[in-house]
Amino acid sequence: MSRFKHLISIEDLTKDDILYILQKAEELEFYAKGTKGDKINLLEGKILANLFFEPSTRTRMSFESAMKRLGGDVINMTAQEASSIVKGETLADTIRVVSEYADAIVIRHPLEGSARFAAELSSVPVINAGDGAGQHPTQTLLDLYTIKKESRLEGATIALMGDLKYSRTVHSLIKALTLFNTRIYLISPDALKLPEDFLEDVKGDISEATLDEVISEIDVLYVTRIQKERFPDEEEYRKVAGSYIINSEILSKAKKDLIVMHPLPRVNEISSDVDLTRHAIYFKQAFYGVPVRMAILCEVMGVALGEVKVG
Repeated sequence: MSRFKHLISIEDLTKDDILYILQKAEELEFYAKGTKGDKINLLEGKILANLFFEPSTRTRMSFESAMKRLGGDVINMTAQEASSIVKGETLADTIRVVSEYADAIVIRHPLEGSARFAAELSSVPVINAGDGAGQHPTQTLLDLYTIKKESRLEGATIALMGDLKYSRTVHSLIKALTLFNTRIYLISPDALKLPEDFLEDVKGDISEATLDEVISEIDVLYVTRIQKERFPDEEEYRKVAGSYIINSEILSKAKKDLIVMHPLPRVNEISSDVDLTRHAIYFKQAFYGVPVRMAILCEVMGVALGEVKVG
């Protein structure tokens, strides 16, 4: 029996649910790599529908990779102009129709709340792949998996840097990190600070800081790009663009085992000279999305790992 039917918000999961998904992801990581051609057919005969109303590379492709690594198939809608949306079809009707074609739906949409709305209408499980500036729970789970694998999760000291106002990735991650007795530092321009009402709803060891103040203390530096597409006014974006740039010189002051994460894509907030340092973990982080999303797909479709067949 599945622990959850839909995955809309990280708040839908308990700490035990999160740890369960991370454990299952670890069991599936071998198959996520496609090592030696070994295959796992847990979702053979199942179809996943990817509905992306916003651009995506890593999230869409990692869900597709995850489904195919599990032996299933994928159907995609990635451009509104190629769908009935351009003809005036409502999101409600699109969800009702697509849920008749697939065994689960992954949706990314610019409107906050759209994924929960879709879940209320769909006859199959719905997974939120990002709804506006709202939530991005599968990114949060792969981020937690990365921290657990590459550093430590329980009791870690973590700095979140960049766009904290509009970043759905950061919003989901903060809520999850508070479950693991973490200390969280917030580093951002004034215009991109975490919203006050968000902070009021979150209980935890959270404080504002500068990077210089905490660089020698933190276990994880989580960098986000400043998202031009989220700004209602391009002039406001220009004022904060390029506010923070991480390079190897800055990291020379860090702990030896500090890991630098980024949900990608990056623009110029992490210099390419960081890529060759021991701190850079963001490309591995992107890979970890595959086993984590494999575990999530198995869970929402009610398939136990005990049913594994290798061939």
